[in-house]
Amino acid sequence: MQLQPKERDKIALWFNQGKSLREIGRRLSRDVSVISRELKRNRCAVGYVAISAQAKTKQRRHQARYQHYQPLKDRVTFAYVLNRLGRGWSPEEISGRLRRKHHQQIIHHETIYQFIYDPHNRSKKLWEYLPRKQKKRRKQTGRSVSRCRIPDRVSIHLRPEPVNQRREFGHHEGDTIEGRRATLASLHTEVERVSRFLLAGKIASITSRETIKAQHRIFSCLPPVARKSTTLDNGKENHLHHRLKALGMSTYFADPYASWQRGSNEYHNGLLRRYFPKGTDFTTVSQREINDVVWEINHRPRKVLNYATPQEIFDRLLINPDVAILDRM
Repeated sequence: MQLQPKERDKIALWFNQGKSLREIGRRLSRDVSVISRELKRNRCAVGYVAISAQAKTKQRRHQARYQHYQPLKDRVTFAYVLNRLGRGWSPEEISGRLRRKHHQQIIHHETIYQFIYDPHNRSKKLWEYLPRKQKKRRKQTGRSVSRCRIPDRVSIHLRPEPVNQRREFGHHEGDTIEGRRATLASLHTEVERVSRFLLAGKIASITSRETIKAQHRIFSCLPPVARKSTTLDNGKENHLHHRLKALGMSTYFADPYASWQRGSNEYHNGLLRRYFPKGTDFTTVSQREINDVVWEINHRPRKVLNYATPQEIFDRLLINPDVAILDRM
C-alpha cells in the first residue's frame, strides 16, 4: 500500500526531530525500506517536506501512466483522428463518422478535445488543426444582417411548411461573403436545406447585377428538382431576386436581424471563413480554388445528417427526391 499524505506529514515531523528510520517505520507499521526509499526519492534541498514529497509522487505517477498510455485508444484510431483533423474535420465529425462506419462508439469527441488540449501536447499546438484554431474553448457569437427594403419581397413567414420543416428537396438559403473592401470581390453562397449541399461562386462586387449573375451560374447547373426556391437576407445585392423566376424559382426573405432563420447558410459561411478569413482578397483566389474548398466541405460528415456527407445525401436525393431517404441513412 502506498504512503498516504498523512503518513508523509508524520515522516517529515519525526525525521526532522531526529527519529531513526526504524523508529519511524515502527510507528507507522511500515517496513524500514519503505521509509528509506521515500526519503531518497522525495527529499529536496532543505530536507524532507511532506507537501513537496506528495507533489513529486503525484507527478511521477502521472508521467508513468502517460508513458504507457496509447493516445486516442489505439494506433489506427490515433492515425485516423490526426488525418481527419488535418483535413479540417471537427472532433465531433470524426467521432460520428467512426460510429457510423463501425456501428458503435469508437471514440468520443470529448476525448479528442481533451487530447488536443492536454498540457503534455501543448508544444504540438494541436489546436491549430481545429476549425477555429482556438487555444481555449469558448462560445462563439453570431452576426446580424442589415435592414433594407426590397421590391416584390416575400416574407419567410409565407414560405410553405414542407420547406420550413426541410421535408422537400431543392430549397436553398443564400448569402454573400464579403472580401477585402478595397477590391470589392466577394463570394455568393447557396446551401440546399435538406442535404446541406454547398454551392459558391465569385462575384466582382456586392451589387444586385453581380449577385443575380452568380445565382444564375450556380442554379443553371442544377436540374429543376434541385432548384425550387432560395431564402435570402435583406441586403441590397438581392434587389434583382425576381429574375430567378426564369429558372422556375421562388424567393423568400428572412426577417431583418434574424440570421438564425438562415442558419444552414450562416453555418456554411463560417466553414468557408476558415479557409478565407475576413479581409481575404478574392481577386487573388480563383474559382477553381473555391471549388476545391467547396468539394472538401461537401465531403465532410455532418452530425445533422447522421454523419453522412452532404454530397452523399444530395446525390441520393437527385435520384429520389423523397426526403424520407434520410431516415434510412
